Amino acid sequence: MLDDLKDGLRAALDKFIRRGGIDEQALKEFIVDLQRVLLKSDVNVKLVLEFSKKIEERLKSEGTLPGISLKEMAVKAVYDEMTELLGGDFKLSLGPKNLIMLVGIQGSGKTTFSVKLGKYLAAKGFKVGIIGADIYRPGALEQLQSFASRAGINVYGDPKKDPIKIVKEGLQEFKDRNAIIIDTAGRHKDESSLMQEVKKLEEEVKPTLTLLVVDATIGQQAFNQAKAFSDTVEVGGLVITKLDGSAKGGGALAAAAATGAKVYFISNGERIGDIEEFSPKHFVSRLLGIGDLEMLLDKVKEAEIKVSEKEAKKIMKGRMDFEDFLAQIEQMEKIGPLEKIVDMLPAPFNVNKKEIDKAKVQLKKWKAIIHSMNITERRNPKIINTPRLRRIAAGSGTSEKDVRDLIDALNKGKLMAKAARRMNVPFGASP
Repeated sequence: MLDDLKDGLRAALDKFIRRGGIDEQALKEFIVDLQRVLLKSDVNVKLVLEFSKKIEERLKSEGTLPGISLKEMAVKAVYDEMTELLGGDFKLSLGPKNLIMLVGIQGSGKTTFSVKLGKYLAAKGFKVGIIGADIYRPGALEQLQSFASRAGINVYGDPKKDPIKIVKEGLQEFKDRNAIIIDTAGRHKDESSLMQEVKKLEEEVKPTLTLLVVDATIGQQAFNQAKAFSDTVEVGGLVITKLDGSAKGGGALAAAAATGAKVYFISNGERIGDIEEFSPKHFVSRLLGIGDLEMLLDKVKEAEIKVSEKEAKKIMKGRMDFEDFLAQIEQMEKIGPLEKIVDMLPAPFNVNKKEIDKAKVQLKKWKAIIHSMNITERRNPKIINTPRLRRIAAGSGTSEKDVRDLIDALNKGKLMAKAARRMNVPFGASP
């Protein structure tokens, strides 16, 4: 996520920290490096100047505090000011009954996000229903229904009726639900008739929360878009989509925050689970390589990863087989893409994109190899001799070396498990 911004900020900090002596010139160069990184990520010039001025003032006044190194002060100053730039610390608060209306221009990702949000809320115990109120875009309702069916969420809609009637009927249809999401038609800030329609819809149904969905690729234009919608309806919060890989993502986040509306969610990727509640402090932690273990633990809980006591004892005694190995890979995949897991780890555990891509390829090969084994081979790896190894390699479309590498990995895993057990390191359940 925002790799250029992340790499640029870390490089600027590393360069500053590694200098032999810190003087006025070193401080100025550090500030210029920070400005260059933020401007490259399309952050507004005025915001960049204000941000860098605050960093410079803090390092000048606090740089000699006893017991705190300049490295720690530099990281903390950037962390604090970036968190403030993105809206400070806050948390979305939902009530016992929620009617959430999504607004935004066409193509911002509202329809996809409505299902992601529905799945997210369902996982938190809400009974969810989605109302498809977009009658203008061809196939909008069908797209919504198709995506929602994969998430197990009900949709109400009728493209032959006007949006207000659709919503009112949908509210009756979902009167037993405590979280109803309205997916409205996409509109442009200059389309006055459509803007008036969403205003009338808001007046008629009185949503408890209106979220503006903003495409991260528009960068600084997020400010104008947020302002135009805020002048029409009561925007209670923002959603930033397509943040992954967007060079303008930093600009979109900063511009959105500058409107005063809170960014409540960020949505990346095509998976239904590619949504996270936005927290400036967690987000900045990951950008600077401090990590976000709290978010990672939440992802693990959401994935409902469980290891039975029987399985834990088997693994800790070094009796893991290929069925266990495959189960561990699949459990990790439930958390999310590998790069997102790594992104949440502190800097010492971070690896570069090249290594992540290499690991993803290897995991894919290992899954194919295990699927190519018969049940006896999976449960008793010791019987895999040369003829079996060749058959498994041919069946999985991999090389004999790849199969040997997997066998080596399993054996190393067994040794590590035994060593951890000897040192009484807890794993899943008590052995």
